[in-house]
Amino acid sequence: MYHQKVKFRHCDPAGIVFYPRYFEMMNDTVEDFFDTVAGLPFSEMHRDCGIPTAGIEAQFHAPSRLGDALKIALRVTKVGRSSLGLAYDARCGAEQRFTAASTVVFIDGAGRPAAWTDALRARLEEHMKEETSDGA
Repeated sequence: MYHQKVKFRHCDPAGIVFYPRYFEMMNDTVEDFFDTVAGLPFSEMHRDCGIPTAGIEAQFHAPSRLGDALKIALRVTKVGRSSLGLAYDARCGAEQRFTAASTVVFIDGAGRPAAWTDALRARLEEHMKEETSDGA
């Protein structure tokens, strides 16, 4: 779970989150996930590999306003050879603000898709299994 307070920099002149900022929040959630769950901080990963987003789809259910406290849940939906399917659910209290699905691809230093390392794949699959058994 990633916690994001809506700040002035996220908002348009009407005081609501400008929708591209949600994509930044999603990336922050992925970065936090790789640091805490996968055990591979971006500061280490991006020395010789990376995980760019290959596809993303989002639905915006209700506006978020300056000062709102968002909780963004991230769920692993699929672990491929070099890809990872992710699902996002952002809420403020009980109100759903946005949902999204994305695919990231593990790449090597040359920018080409590369297979997940055995250790990283094991952590990702274990996390997905734990989520499934918890009913998430």
